[in-house]
Amino acid sequence: MGLGTKSWIRLHPLDNCIVALKPWLRGQTLDVHGQSLQFQSDIPAGHKIALDAIASGQSVIKYGWPIGIATQSIARGEHIHAHNLKCEHKVDFSGLASETPSPLQPIEGRTFDGYVRPGGKVGTRNYIAVISTVNCSAAVSRYIANHFTQDVLAEYPNVDGVVAFTHDSGCGMAYEGIKHQTLSRVLGGIARHPNIAAFVLIGLGCEQNTLGHLLKSQNLVSLTHGGVPVAANQSKTHVSHDVPVLSIQDVGGTKATVKRGVELVKEILPTVNAMHRTRVSAEHLVLATKCGGSDGYSGITANPALGVAADRVIACGGTAILSETTELYGAEQLFTRRAQSVSIAEKLLERIEWWKNYAAGYGEEIDNNPSIGNKAGGLTTIVEKSLGAASKGGSSALQAVYHYAEPVKTKGLVIMDAPGFDPACVTGMVSGGANVVVFTTGRGSCFGCKPVPSIKVATNTELFDRMQDDMDLNAGTVLTNETIEQAGERMFDAILATASGQKTKSELLGYGDDEFVPWSIGPTL
Repeated sequence: MGLGTKSWIRLHPLDNCIVALKPWLRGQTLDVHGQSLQFQSDIPAGHKIALDAIASGQSVIKYGWPIGIATQSIARGEHIHAHNLKCEHKVDFSGLASETPSPLQPIEGRTFDGYVRPGGKVGTRNYIAVISTVNCSAAVSRYIANHFTQDVLAEYPNVDGVVAFTHDSGCGMAYEGIKHQTLSRVLGGIARHPNIAAFVLIGLGCEQNTLGHLLKSQNLVSLTHGGVPVAANQSKTHVSHDVPVLSIQDVGGTKATVKRGVELVKEILPTVNAMHRTRVSAEHLVLATKCGGSDGYSGITANPALGVAADRVIACGGTAILSETTELYGAEQLFTRRAQSVSIAEKLLERIEWWKNYAAGYGEEIDNNPSIGNKAGGLTTIVEKSLGAASKGGSSALQAVYHYAEPVKTKGLVIMDAPGFDPACVTGMVSGGANVVVFTTGRGSCFGCKPVPSIKVATNTELFDRMQDDMDLNAGTVLTNETIEQAGERMFDAILATASGQKTKSELLGYGDDEFVPWSIGPTL
């Protein structure tokens, strides 16, 4: 069973702190392994308590690893937090690929109902995309998509929606520079995404990120077939056609472009609506894992349960993506040591060093994380947060490390380089091909991400009860009557059901249009 009525937990035998699973008041006592522990101050739930006296300069150990050093002497029973703990971490370059685990025991027979696309990719949703190449065409793209309300789409029940993918970039950047290349990867990934049955590109006409460049650099011309936008294959699972490309300046202005864009989407709708789901193997799952608004429970309940679910996906032959490079800092050794090869481990370390230099260029440090909300929930240092976040990656070998929004082609556990900021991070994984997202939260992050369903998991029952309109699953049950394995299996079942079309809470509420946020790397010129 789960932790039952326990009011505290020691996460590893080496830990010199415990985590409160309920609020404690100053002066209250607790029996820990046969010894009385008296609290020196009020302790909020999810926060750390010194199990032993800790001298100034000594490491605080949690999850069996140092999470920082004491900035002053900490008495037994004292609250450990930002007032007496600071981050001190050096990237671990030792033992690369020295603990590579054996492959997981295969799981046979698990399936979901998805949209099989040309080339073998499988979608979990059936959207039409209106993709803006530049911010200057964002409003027009949104106007086109907004025309297709629920009432308009009522006669097309197999179409999940028409979505505008807009952003704040596309110009004011070096041609073929890092910002340009990154944006092109993101937009190309959306156009090719298996959840996108068809797309229309909208540009202004004079932007740096030209329509022609995007088509060529992302090989989108390979999606064309000649003729009008109709299905080019008997299975009718994807629209293959001359890519509809509209330049506002060439078409004759915003009003004319909106009119023409609406006409193009109307032409596509019947074909997209004719597409149907097919029973396929769970090997076609590409799972994006994310934690946001984390708290002291994240690394105890939801994240390790998601790690179990990720292992299930991988054992079925699928892919699980771990990301948030800035929130792997301090936990990198957990992945470099279990990498499939030294070169894979070195690529992860190279990305972490890049981030250290990138942040330093702006006079910042990546260990300035966690956020205010994270700290209120009990997380003090980025290392502590990272060790809890790392458990989303399950137990299998690390098979690859990808740059932001690169197409993910590797099976098994992979890492995609991305910032920890929720929308930018998930945008990268979705652009890379993720067809399901599981998002864990302890503070109550509300997140949707069209065109991919996002399953939100509460780390504690109080949050789940308070925000039932937004939370899909409750992992707080791990604190009462469920094991991590049971919670992970339940999460895996929810992934399969969602991939088959079961709506998530964010989909039922209708949000997810504004969380498309491409990571903007480099200067704006």
